[in-house]
Amino acid sequence: MTAHRPVLPAWTCGGCGSDWPCPTRRRELVAEYDRASVSLALYLAAQLVDATRDLAQVPAGSLHQRFLGWIR
Repeated sequence: MTAHRPVLPAWTCGGCGSDWPCPTRRRELVAEYDRASVSLALYLAAQLVDATRDLAQVPAGSLHQRFLGWIR
């Protein structure tokens, strides 16, 4: 179980205080979703939808980059 879970409604990391998903959680997610990149993208897209409600003041492009832009 990871300590790097989102703290809502700020969407900061409970483990390190960075914006979630933090670099550590990103690495964990890549390992967790090994060979399932579409599932990872769907999971993060769902998180993005939830985050847009709480982070309405953050530009949509910034949120997209934060949640999905790092996936390869």
